[in-house]
Amino acid sequence: MIDGAAALECLREGNRRFVEKQTVATPDSHQERRNALVSGQEPFAIVLGCSDSRVPAELVFDQGFGDLFVIRVAGNIVAPSQVGSVEFAAARFDTRLVVVMGHSQCGAIVATVEELLGEAPAESRNLRSIVDRVKPSVQSVLAGGKSIDKDTLVDEAVRANVRASVDHLLHGSELLEELVRTDGLLVVGAEYSLETGIVTFL
Repeated sequence: MIDGAAALECLREGNRRFVEKQTVATPDSHQERRNALVSGQEPFAIVLGCSDSRVPAELVFDQGFGDLFVIRVAGNIVAPSQVGSVEFAAARFDTRLVVVMGHSQCGAIVATVEELLGEAPAESRNLRSIVDRVKPSVQSVLAGGKSIDKDTLVDEAVRANVRASVDHLLHGSELLEELVRTDGLLVVGAEYSLETGIVTFL
């Protein structure tokens, strides 16, 4: 298994290929790869990303079957089930890179911003559970005291939310803390641009 830094470089390179339309993860290779994975998997990176249909991690990073352990949830929030999923992959497969990836124009962030600005309430108890996890990140941007427009507020809140999720993984799990401290686990944040296809690591 490759270390965290090497895995991160693989993702950077894969995203470069994606942006430049030089992808190598083609459907022609899927059947052989699927057959090889029947007996087990060794994903080199864990990606905790948003459920948004426009942000498929495997495509964005030009990876194929078995390369990424992907966890998707609206707003790339970190709740117990997401932490447990990251712990499972890191411990079971010795994967040494975790990427929390947000994206521009994230609907969960927009919904939270609109609620805090009094423009729209959360629609259900379940949606509120997502908004409530995102809310501290948006409030931290609002508390900055700067006078910013709504689009800028959403952009900054996306990055603040990613950082909060990274922090939660780094300090909300004894298992992950131990792997970071003793076994080279790397946990980083990233933002995907819907407009350009570029992933920026934070």
